Amino acid sequence: MSAKNAQGGPGKKPTSPAVNLIAGGGAGMMEALVCHPLDTIKVRMQLSRRAKAPGAKPRGFVTTGVDIVKKETALGLYKGLGAVLGGIIPKMAIRFTSYEWYKQLLANKETGHVTSKSTFLAGLAAGVTEAVAIVNPMEVVKIRLQAQHHSLADPLDAPKYRSAPHALFTVIKEEGFSVLYRGVSLTALRQGTNQAANFTAYSELKSLLQRLQPEYSNTQLPSYQTTMIGLVSGAVGPFSNAPIDTIKTRLQRTPGTPGQSAVSRILVIAKDMFKTEGASAFYKGITPRVMRVAPGQAVTFTVYEYLKEKLEKSNWSLVRNTYEE
Repeated sequence: MSAKNAQGGPGKKPTSPAVNLIAGGGAGMMEALVCHPLDTIKVRMQLSRRAKAPGAKPRGFVTTGVDIVKKETALGLYKGLGAVLGGIIPKMAIRFTSYEWYKQLLANKETGHVTSKSTFLAGLAAGVTEAVAIVNPMEVVKIRLQAQHHSLADPLDAPKYRSAPHALFTVIKEEGFSVLYRGVSLTALRQGTNQAANFTAYSELKSLLQRLQPEYSNTQLPSYQTTMIGLVSGAVGPFSNAPIDTIKTRLQRTPGTPGQSAVSRILVIAKDMFKTEGASAFYKGITPRVMRVAPGQAVTFTVYEYLKEKLEKSNWSLVRNTYEE
C-alpha cells in the first residue's frame, strides 16, 4: 500500500469494511494455517526456563520442534490453532478497516495525500485497536493450549484444556474474565509497533516498485513482488519488540498473584528472567518468530491484495456501493 494510494488514495474510494472482512479474513486464515507451527515452537522456547550451565548447548528452534513432534505427534505443532482461527477473521477485518479509517483521518483534507508519518501512525493505531479488541483474549487462550506438554497420541494423557472453547470457559471460570486482558498493555505495544513498522515498510516498498514500474502505477503489483515486500516488511517488527513479546508470553502463561498489579508482575518477570537466564532470555524464540511473522505477513498481504482485487472487480462491488450509500 503506497503512502499515496494504499487501499484507496486520491481519486479512489477507500476499501469497504465488507471487502476488508472477506479479503482480510481469508488472508488471515491462510497465514495461520501456514505459519502456526512456528508460533507454537516460539512459545515453547519463550517458556523454557533452562538456566545456563557450563557446556550446555542452547535449545534451538529445530530441536524444540523435533521434540514436540516426537513427544506429542505432528499435531502438537498446531495446539491453539482453534483459538487463532476463531479470532483471525475479526482480527484481520479490524486491522485493515481501522488502518484505512485512521489513514483517511490523517490524510491531507485537500489532496488526500498520506505521508509516511501518517502511515506509521495509522499502522500504530490499527495495531493497538486489534490488540485490545481481539488479539489479547485470543492469545491468552492460545498460549494456555500451546503450553500444555501432553501427548496427542496417548488418550490417557489427558490435557487440562481440551479445545479453544473449553480453555476459554475454564480460564474464565477459574480466574475470572479479566484474565483475558492480562498483558494487554504489552500486547498493544507489540501489535502497535508491529503494524506501524509493517504498514510503513510495505507502503514505502510498494510505492517504490510502482514508481520504478509505471505500468503498475494504478494496478496491483504482481503477486511475487507483493510476497517479497511483505516478507521484508514482516521481518522488521519482531526484532524491535522481541523482549515485549517474551515477557507478555510468560505473563499470560500463569495465573496472577492476588494483590499484585500488572506493572509489578511485568517487572518481577523481567527481573527474574535477567537474573536467572541472562539478557539473551528476552530474545528466546526470535528465530521462529521472525520465520513465522515475516512469511506470515508475506502470505497475508499477497492473499489480501489478491482477494481485494477480485472482490472489487466482482459483484462484491455492489456490497461496497450499498454500504457507502
